[in-house]
Amino acid sequence: MRKLRIAFGMENEGKLTDGHYGDSEFFLIYEILEDGTVKLLEKKPNRAKKMEEHESEHGDLRKFRVVIEQLEDVDVLAAFRMGPNFLRIRDQSNKVAFFTSTRDLNLALQRVIESFEELWKQVEEKKSKHT
Repeated sequence: MRKLRIAFGMENEGKLTDGHYGDSEFFLIYEILEDGTVKLLEKKPNRAKKMEEHESEHGDLRKFRVVIEQLEDVDVLAAFRMGPNFLRIRDQSNKVAFFTSTRDLNLALQRVIESFEELWKQVEEKKSKHT
């Protein structure tokens, strides 16, 4: 059965962060199967959260790399919003970015389930480009 690994950038246990993805307090990593089954795999602290950015360098490449490294086994980065590194995620990583349009975790999970087919296609395209 097809499955996706999704990392949600979180502010607290029930709400996605309202800030940039790299400023999330932690990440909740879920496995979502094509039949809609959802399983929480891990709560991972965000090592990039404490990184100091210079005002003129918002969207710091170092922060981007730390986020990607700590989520290396994830297919999709799910967020309410993303910052300047969104283009890097899209263009320079093997990750698919998904905007939930909600901060509510349960609703965000439902939106990922509803978008499974499209996300699967995007992930497969990314994998073929990055192998």
